[in-house]
Amino acid sequence: MAAAAQNLILLTAMLHVGFMVLEMVFWTRPAGMAIFRLTPEFANASRALAANQGLYNGFLAAGLFWGIWLVATGAGEPGFEVEVFFLACAALAGLFGALTVSVRILLVQALPALAALSLLWVAG
Repeated sequence: MAAAAQNLILLTAMLHVGFMVLEMVFWTRPAGMAIFRLTPEFANASRALAANQGLYNGFLAAGLFWGIWLVATGAGEPGFEVEVFFLACAALAGLFGALTVSVRILLVQALPALAALSLLWVAG
């Protein structure tokens, strides 16, 4: 169960790296505009906001990678606590995004984080 939790945390971290790249690099490009359902005018007007949002997703990914590294190196409780904190942050950000922007965010951001958090607690 612990290995499954770590794999799901890794997947969640990789998703946040993907969100970061989409928001910081592809926001105003055809692929990014299609994924986020943006008009070119809105994409250009909100480019700086999207980059800022992408940076935060990068911080979430970095925190999750840090937790994985702590657990892998045998740090024990601190690794568990770091993972719980960053998974909770990702889940809350996903829930807020689902309430304020699009319900799709619930599925692609909050659900993986909540599933990883659940597995982590069961395995912990």
